[in-house]
Amino acid sequence: MTEKLTFAFLQEPPFCFTDASGEVAGCDTELARKVCQTLGLKAFSPVETEFARLLPGLTSGEWNMTTGLFISDERKKPVDFTRPIWVLQDGLLVAKGNPREFKGYRSIAEDEAALIAVISGQIQHQTALQNGVPPERIRIFATQAGAADAVAAGVVHAYASVAMAHRGYLAQRPDAPLAVIDVPAAEKEPAAGAFALAKGDAALRRRIDSCLEDLLGTSWHRDMMSGYGFSDTDIDCLLSPTL
Repeated sequence: MTEKLTFAFLQEPPFCFTDASGEVAGCDTELARKVCQTLGLKAFSPVETEFARLLPGLTSGEWNMTTGLFISDERKKPVDFTRPIWVLQDGLLVAKGNPREFKGYRSIAEDEAALIAVISGQIQHQTALQNGVPPERIRIFATQAGAADAVAAGVVHAYASVAMAHRGYLAQRPDAPLAVIDVPAAEKEPAAGAFALAKGDAALRRRIDSCLEDLLGTSWHRDMMSGYGFSDTDIDCLLSPTL
């Protein structure tokens, strides 16, 4: 039986980040820590990594749970997922004022000089391709900060990720010359994400899922998520029986 929850996280507010006191915070972190406490596990041990290392580290046993990831058939092959913990829409981080008048992925595709940043291994890379962005105009970065800095410096013209992640980034950097554009649902429907777990530990997954069923939508959960910019509507969407 697992006695310690080793939790792989990224510097990606509002989901996970190291705060000014050096503590790991964020909505995914707080939910994972609460699950650990509720299950009576002896220790919660967060480990910082980069996105491209999340799943390889899980399969090699470096950690036994990751921060929330979009669920996909491809990702289900090497790992298992818990029940969803959020449902989110894509967004673009662009220069303040949106000088190129981007409205989503397709407007980037139509602008033949536009370059778009994505994080290595994230689903937005494939979504950009599906919406017509040529592969030669996609630039791949390892971290949120690296991609955002590239937009601010004019190295790329937009950075595709989750709109809430962009807003979390700007909340910590209110003076950054950047803005967020929501991607229309016609280009990418909101999608569900969940904690990822190693294959073969069905007992741990069942215990975590049972705990999540009890926690999600409670006053504790709503208050916690509200502190990171999520609305009651966001939580209600997560609890929809269609998920």
